[in-house]
Amino acid sequence: MTGTPNRVFTARLAGIAVFDPAGDQVGRVRDVVVALRLGARPPRVLGLVVEVAPRRAVFLPITRVTVIEADAVIFDGRLNVRRFQQRASETLVISELLDRTVRLCETGDPVTVADVAMEPTRTRDWLVSKVAVRRHGARGRGLRRSRGETMVVDWDAVEGFSAVEHGQGAAGMIAAFEKMKPADLAGIVHELSEKRRTEVAVALDDERLADVLEELPEDDQIEILGKLEADRAADVLETMDPDDAADLLGELPAEQRERLLTLMEPREAAPVRRLLTYADDIAGGLMTTDPVVVPPDATVAEALAHIRNPDLNPALAAQVYVCRPPTETPTGRYLGTVHFQRLLREPPPALVSGIVDTELEPLRPTMTLEAVATFLATYNLVAGAVVDDNGHLLGAVTIDDVLDHLLPEDWRETVMDATAEHGPDPEEEALRQAEESR
Repeated sequence: MTGTPNRVFTARLAGIAVFDPAGDQVGRVRDVVVALRLGARPPRVLGLVVEVAPRRAVFLPITRVTVIEADAVIFDGRLNVRRFQQRASETLVISELLDRTVRLCETGDPVTVADVAMEPTRTRDWLVSKVAVRRHGARGRGLRRSRGETMVVDWDAVEGFSAVEHGQGAAGMIAAFEKMKPADLAGIVHELSEKRRTEVAVALDDERLADVLEELPEDDQIEILGKLEADRAADVLETMDPDDAADLLGELPAEQRERLLTLMEPREAAPVRRLLTYADDIAGGLMTTDPVVVPPDATVAEALAHIRNPDLNPALAAQVYVCRPPTETPTGRYLGTVHFQRLLREPPPALVSGIVDTELEPLRPTMTLEAVATFLATYNLVAGAVVDDNGHLLGAVTIDDVLDHLLPEDWRETVMDATAEHGPDPEEEALRQAEESR
C-alpha cells in the first residue's frame, strides 16, 4: 500500500475520512474488525467499519484499502453499502478491546489496553502486532515502571484477550471518538450492548452525555437515565436543553420524574416544569426556554457576541429577541426580533432597539404543530418567538424541533436500525469468509 506506514495504531483511525480513488469522501472510520485466533497468534485484520450517510455503518474489507495516511484512508472504490452486521467470530477493536484488563505474560501483572497497532505483512495481510498498555501500579520482576506508565509490547506478551469481556472500561473508546458530532456518537452508543452502553454513559462527562442523549431514541434515553445514579441523572438533565429534558422526563413515571426534578437545581428545574405543563404538540411544548434575549439598550456588537457562542443551536443563533428586563424567560415585555443578517449590516455601536422587527407577529403557546410549521414556512424562518397574552417572551420554537415532531415518533431508531432490503453481497461474503479462515 503506497503511502501506508508500517504500523498503524487503531484508535487514531477513529473518525478519519475515507476517500474513493477520485478523491471523493464517502464516510469516516468508526472501528477496525479483527478475528482473534487461538493461542498467542496475532489477530488478523478483516476490515474497517465505515460510517456513510445517513449514519449507516458498512464493512470495508482491508483488501480493498489501498492507502492509510495520518488523516485519510483511501480504498479501491468498491464499497458495499449494506449495513455492517458483526459476526460472533469478529471483534471490534475500538468498541471491545480498548480499556480491557489483560495480564503481562512474564509477570502476571494486570494492565489496561490503551491501544493496539496493526502492521501489513509481505502478503498484504494486516495483523495486530503490538499492544499499548497502561500498568496498574504493580511492579513486575525486573521492571521498574511508574504507576500508570504506558508501554508498547508484542501481542504475545499479554494474555486475556480471548476471555469473556470483563471489566472493560470505556475511556479509550470515548477518547477515540471525542471529536465526533453527538448524533454520530449516539449512533454508535445505540448499537452497543446494554452493558457497554451503560459503561460509556457513566464515563462520559455530563455535557457530552447530555448532547448524546438528545440524539438517541426514546427507549435508549430512558434506559441510560435509569442506569445512572439519581444525582448524576439530575446533573445530566440540568445540562440538557430544557425542552429535551422535558420531553425525556415526560416519558418517565410520575414518581421518578418528580424525584429527578427535586434533585435538580431549582433554577434549572423551573423552566422544565413550565414546559411539562404544555402538550408536546403545541408551541408551548415545542419551544426552548433558552433563546438569545437582549435588552433594547444592547448594541449590535453585544448581540453578535451572543450568537457567536459555538455551543448555540444554529437555529437559535439566527435571531435575537429584544425584551425589556428581565431577559430570562418569561421575560419583560417582548419588543420584537432582530435577524442576524440585519445585525451584520449595521455598525457595531448601533442599538438593537433601532433595528428591531416589530411587524412579525409572534407565536402563541397554544398554537398547534401544524400552525407553527405553517408560520415558519410562510415567513422563511428557522425559529419563532413564543409570547403569552401579556406580552412576555416564553421561549422560541426552532425548525429542528418542528421537524422532530413532524417525523414519525421512532424516526431516530429507524435511521439507526435501517437495514438493507436484500441479503449480503456475495463478493463481500466471500472476502470475509476467506479472511476468517486464514
